[in-house]
Amino acid sequence: MAFDRARLLLARVFTQRCFYLFVALLGLITVAPFVIDTELGRVVLTMLNVFVLLATVAAVGRHTSSFALAVTIAVAIMLLQFFGMRQGVADFLRAEWWLSVLFYISAVIYLLGYVMRRDVLTMDKLWGGASVYLMMGVTWGYAYALAQSYHPGAFAIGGAPVAEVTKGDLIYFSFTVLTSTGFGDMYPTRPVARVLVTLEQILGTLFVAIFIARLANAYPPPRGGSSRGGGNGSGDAT
Repeated sequence: MAFDRARLLLARVFTQRCFYLFVALLGLITVAPFVIDTELGRVVLTMLNVFVLLATVAAVGRHTSSFALAVTIAVAIMLLQFFGMRQGVADFLRAEWWLSVLFYISAVIYLLGYVMRRDVLTMDKLWGGASVYLMMGVTWGYAYALAQSYHPGAFAIGGAPVAEVTKGDLIYFSFTVLTSTGFGDMYPTRPVARVLVTLEQILGTLFVAIFIARLANAYPPPRGGSSRGGGNGSGDAT
């Protein structure tokens, strides 16, 4: 089938799937605040988004069904982004944000199933766990953009509510919430924004705890040491 051939071709390009996904996400987060407010910057950002989407499709597309779903949503996101920026229609951009949230949530769920699976812990899984963490921050950045589009003034900067916070600032705010270092220069003012912030704090903390537990479970203590210790203890008792 065409989907199978495309999936295998993409897998050859992105041989270290989760590593490339991590690099793509890190590049998007790093570059976005500098270029998002310029015309050329939006083109660069679109190209970065395309690379992130391709890397995500390669990472989650380990089966034909997941690959087909990821490709379909990714193509729809790119089309909405193109027409939204070209035509300047806010509804197109809002629809893109909704689809982006759906896309990244689906990718996070799939990658979590892959990373947490009880088998050999590989480097690809470690990069997958790191990618999930970055994806959570990006996902909430889109969610904050949606909250702001429906509720202008949902966020305040420097103590004053702002009608529209830039997307770069929303990504920055999302990661300050995710890492529990925020609420200095920017904070939520509307109930919907506060709920999103609370959910990000809870899920971010839970993910770190569960992922560390997964890492600890991958390296159990040697059995010989405990048995030798038990034998010495029983010998001393007699």
